[in-house]
Amino acid sequence: MTIKEAADKWGVTRRRVQEMCSTGRISGANKFGSVWAIPEDAEKPVDNRITSGKYKNWRNSKSDSSGVN
Repeated sequence: MTIKEAADKWGVTRRRVQEMCSTGRISGANKFGSVWAIPEDAEKPVDNRITSGKYKNWRNSKSDSSGVN
């Protein structure tokens, strides 16, 4: 299947599928020239991005050790 078909099937953006292919997270995906070919039976990889909010606004934390106020 194509990038567009995989994105529609898995409910993610085309760019996200391209990124998963280029990092080797989709098993069996092969690149032919500038086009990715994904097996029809390929499973959607688990999303390992942090979505808990744990690192939200980490730059604005009160424990800034730079000494600049």
